[in-house]
Parts: sequence; C-alpha cells; structure tokens
Amino acid sequence: DKTDLAVGRGDLGMPPDAQTLAVLRKNYVVLWSPSGRRGSEPKQKAGGKIADIAHLAGHKVGIIGRTGANVAVLQTILEGSGVQPDKVATAQFGTDEIEKLAQDPTLDAYLAVGPLDSRITVDAITATSRARGAPTFLPIEASEAIALKHPRYEAEEIPASVFNAKPAWPEDKVDTISVNHLILAKKELSEAKAAAFYRQLFAVRDTITQGLAGASHITKPDTEKETEPSVHRGAAAVINGTERTFLDKYSDYFWFALLVLSGIGSAAEWLRRYLNRDELEDDTSGRNRILAVVSEVRNAGSEHDLLSWQREVDGIVAETLKGYDDGAIEPEDLAAFGLVLELFNHAVAERRATLPSGAPDQSWTPSPTLASRR
Repeated sequence: DKTDLAVGRGDLGMPPDAQTLAVLRKNYVVLWSPSGRRGSEPKQKAGGKIADIAHLAGHKVGIIGRTGANVAVLQTILEGSGVQPDKVATAQFGTDEIEKLAQDPTLDAYLAVGPLDSRITVDAITATSRARGAPTFLPIEASEAIALKHPRYEAEEIPASVFNAKPAWPEDKVDTISVNHLILAKKELSEAKAAAFYRQLFAVRDTITQGLAGASHITKPDTEKETEPSVHRGAAAVINGTERTFLDKYSDYFWFALLVLSGIGSAAEWLRRYLNRDELEDDTSGRNRILAVVSEVRNAGSEHDLLSWQREVDGIVAETLKGYDDGAIEPEDLAAFGLVLELFNHAVAERRATLPSGAPDQSWTPSPTLASRR
C-alpha cells in the first residue's frame, strides 16, 4: 500500500487493486527427466523411465528455486494432467545448488521456471545430463486446458534445440505453460501517469538492453484477452491507440463551463433589464408618444404646431439616446424607435407640403395693443 509500482510474478498472490503495465519477462516451465545413460552412450528406450507427466506418480521431482510459486505451478500441471499432486514428492533447491541437485540420486525428474535463455535452466540441464544422462523433456499436453482454467498461465511451446544445438535439447518442440513476471501498478494510478510510464519504458528499453540483456524480454501486455491481473487502462490506451487527448479528457468540463457561463450571462442580462426597467418603460412610452403625435401632425393647422411637436420629439430622442449610451436600451429597441421616428418625419414632411403657403398661424392670437395699431 506504500508503492505505486512493483514487480511481481503473475501466479503469486496479487492484491485486488494490482494491474499490469508491462511484461518484464516470460517464464517457461521446463520439465525433464534423466535417461540414466551418460555421455555418448546409446539412448535407452522408454521402458520404466519417465517419458510423460503421467509417469511422475510415485516419483520425486527436484524443483529449482525455493519460491512456493514453483511448487504451486507443478501441482497445477499435475492436476491438469490427471495426476494427484500428493502422489508426487518434491524437493526444492536454491539457484546456487545446481550441482547438489544433479548429484541427488533420489530425484527422478526436474523442474525449472525461467526465460528460455535463462543461464540457470541451461546449467541445470547440462549438470543433470552430465551426472544422470541425457535429458528427456516432458510435454505438458494439457497446457491449453490449464491456461483456460488458470488465466495467470499461458499455453506455450519450447522450440527445438533452444537449450543446446548438438545434441539437440530438446529434439523437437515441447508443449508447456508459461507465467509472466510483471511490472504492476495500482488501479488508482491515474491513466495519464500510467500511460507516461509505459511510453518512457519502451522508449528507453533498447538503451537498457545494451547494459542488461534481460531487458530485451520486456514486452507489451496482451489486451486482446482476459488476463490476471488485468491491464491498466493507461497502458491499454497507449497500446490500442485510444489514449485520450487533453480535450477528450476535459471536454465535458468545458461544455459544462460554457453552460454555466451562458446561464450566468442570461441571469446577468435579466438582472440588468430588471434594474433598468424604468428606462425601458420610458423608451416604450416615448415611442408610443411619438406614434400618438404622428396622428396629430397629420391634422396640424399651422407651421407653429409642427415646430412644437418637433421640439417635443427632439426631447424624446435625446432621452432615448442617453438610455442607449447607459446600456438601458438594446440596439434592437433603438431600431424600433428609429422606425417610429422615421414615420414621424414623413408625417411632418407630408403635412408641411399640404399647408397653404403664407397661411396664418391659427394658434397665434394678436395682442390688443397690436390690433389697435392695425
């Protein structure tokens, strides 16, 4: 619980939140038995010798490596091959006890788990061959069934001559199972961090291989099938080409922010209109007053009346423009006001054209003094 990354073998007990970032190496299970003849002596036919997994019942297997995982994998192989595990005795030897393993006469077969180019596996086969005779490699014929029942294992083949060319060890390909050493991460590790680690790991893999040959075994995890542990979503996104960009990750937040800002803007506009409702009402009342004046202009009796209404309308225009400058009147409202104003100007022009030239001003009454002078 104190680490974000770890290395572990896939068949060991993993915490439930562990997920795979990369395969550190693939370990093949190698089972073989000694022929009982050494050197260049002719091969002894099967007879009572161990030639397959079923013959292991009642015998003892020497296991290289003191981890309990190697004992567990042997038990899984025996069960999958129809052999009761309690019928097979085992003895474990450290990786530095290869000669002791080879010289133990009580052992009837051997098991090693490691990469195909493992120096430990090759040394063990060579040592047992030298002490007990040429190896007979035991095929795990139920490898596919075992892999189906236990997703932590995979069905594999050991190529011919992979451990030795002359004589060929093995002479032909051999069915087996494998288990991976994994680079693991917590499920809670962010997708971005896992993806960044994955990219950097494979970017420097070739450089690491120059100083450590085993780094060449680092491979991508298989995202096409169910595995245990499952592949971390960050690594899977890089492998499958589905890694999300910055916009992909945060587009939902952007849209939400836009909606919020739009809502705030609408609320602010409503509040502004509410606070300026008096100015809006004044604009409407001014527009209505001009419409009322239009009908009066059409019946104007003199130029003096026209001038009076024009002065009134000029006052309304001045108030309207001031409201527009203050932001209380919208451009569309001002456009509507302009239409009414244009209608007024047309009415004034039409009425002025119909007034008789030199017509007396009916709204003007002479003073008594001026009348007496006339």
